[in-house]
Amino acid sequence: MSASDHEQPGLPQAGLLVVVAVQAEADAVLRALPGARPLPVPGGGELRRGEHPDGVPVDVLVGGVGPAAAAAGAAAALAARPYALVVSAGIAGGFAPGAPVGSLVVADRIVAADLGAETPEGFQDVARLGFGTVRHTPPPAAVRLAADALGAATGDVLTVSTVTGSAERAAALTARHPRALAEAMEGFGVAEAAARFGTPAFEVRAVSNPVGPRDRAAWRIGEALGALERSFHALPYRALLQEASRG
Repeated sequence: MSASDHEQPGLPQAGLLVVVAVQAEADAVLRALPGARPLPVPGGGELRRGEHPDGVPVDVLVGGVGPAAAAAGAAAALAARPYALVVSAGIAGGFAPGAPVGSLVVADRIVAADLGAETPEGFQDVARLGFGTVRHTPPPAAVRLAADALGAATGDVLTVSTVTGSAERAAALTARHPRALAEAMEGFGVAEAAARFGTPAFEVRAVSNPVGPRDRAAWRIGEALGALERSFHALPYRALLQEASRG
C-alpha cells in the first residue's frame, strides 16, 4: 500500500509524526514548534501540527499511556495521512550509569521487555516462544544523526507495561537487556503501528528518574521535560527525513 492509498481526502500531509503519552510531553515538544494548530484524527484524540523553522511540518499526537494506547493512536494517525517518519517521545526512567537524570537517549533498538511468559526456566519473550517479535530497529543513520545533534546516548530503550519499582526488577531487566539505557511504556507500540504502515520509527527519551526503587522525591520531571523541549529544537528535521527515506 502506497502512502497516497491511505491518505484521507482533504487532510494535509506531514513529514513527521511525534507520539507522546501525556499532554505535558506534547506541550514540551510543541514549544519547539511555533504556530501549532489542531487537526482531526480518526476516533478522536489530540493531534496538533507545528512547523519547524526549516519548513518541515510536525504532527504531535497525545496517544495515551502504555503500548496498547500508543499503538492504537499511532495507527489512527497513520491511517489518516502519510508520514515519512514516526517518533515515540517523552520522559523515561534511565538505567545507571549510562543514562543519568536529565540526559537524553535515542533508541537504536526498541524492545518489548515484558511481552512473553514466565516459565520454570525463567522469562521467555514472545520471539523465543515463536509468536512474533519483541524488537524494532530504527534506521541506523537516522539514529546516529539524531544522537549527534542532541548529544544523546544510544542503546536499547525498553517498553514495559509495568514501570519498574524495585531494585530486583531493575536487576532482572539489566540482566536480560545489558544494552538497556531507558525504560518507558509506549515505544514498542508506536514502532509496531509504524511497521504495519511501512513507516520507519525511532524513539527519543529524556530521563526523569533512575530505574529502580520507586522514589517520587527523586523524580525530576520538570528537568526532563525541559530536556525534551530542547531536543525538539535541536533535531535536524530535514536531514532526518532524508535518512529515513533511505532506510
